[in-house]
Amino acid sequence: MCSVQATARKIQSDKEPIGFLGTQSPFPRKLSPVSDERVIDICECVMDIVAAVFNVSGKELRRPGRSSTEVARVRQMGMYVAHVVLRLSMNDIGRGFGRDRTTVLHACHTIEDLRDDEDFDRIIHMTEQVTAAAFRHMEVLR
Repeated sequence: MCSVQATARKIQSDKEPIGFLGTQSPFPRKLSPVSDERVIDICECVMDIVAAVFNVSGKELRRPGRSSTEVARVRQMGMYVAHVVLRLSMNDIGRGFGRDRTTVLHACHTIEDLRDDEDFDRIIHMTEQVTAAAFRHMEVLR
């Protein structure tokens, strides 16, 4: 292969992904996949944070299957924060929380809908800040 073609391919591979209608993607590109072990560790930390903030048993949050509405709501908040603040994929969060990605999708939609209430929005905002502070020195996505 000639050097011009190699250089062109190198330049193309270094560019940000092109989004809809040829525009640059507004979302940061994930530099490397998050390992399963790291995802589980990150989600364990998020579950510990929301368990402490909302005074819910960490054991209850981790229990497979259905839980009480209170425990399920706290778990949903953890999933939402992991997605929004830590930018983990729904598949990764599902693995880390021991749930299916569709459960994570439902959790994120539910929490987003509940944020229309000002009091609930303040609670989620505070949870986002606590989680961001806990992970501020870690590069979660690398």
